[in-house]
Amino acid sequence: MKAPARSHPLWFAFVLHRVSGLGLALFLPAHFWLLSQALTNPARLDGFLAFAEMPLVKLAEFGLVFLLAVHMFGGLRLLALEFLPWSDRQKTLAAGAAGVAFLISTTFFLKAI
Repeated sequence: MKAPARSHPLWFAFVLHRVSGLGLALFLPAHFWLLSQALTNPARLDGFLAFAEMPLVKLAEFGLVFLLAVHMFGGLRLLALEFLPWSDRQKTLAAGAAGVAFLISTTFFLKAI
């Protein structure tokens, strides 16, 4: 009997890439709106920048950098799927990419607090 696709080691990478893309797609419009405040309403931007110094916001920035790193490495994984035959080593590298993404975002977080 063939195991369901969800038991495949790279299924988690597939889901993480989709979730990170969705998270970034939700974040970007808010980010661009906030950047527009520098031109249209500098006082509101200053208020938000003060808000951004809160520890919870710093934690959210960690999450954002994690999403960016995961999405980048997920895209590299997809390129590898397209152009390379998968081996056990490549599966290990895909799992390692998620670990590196976590390391990058954690480094950013520790420097930000």
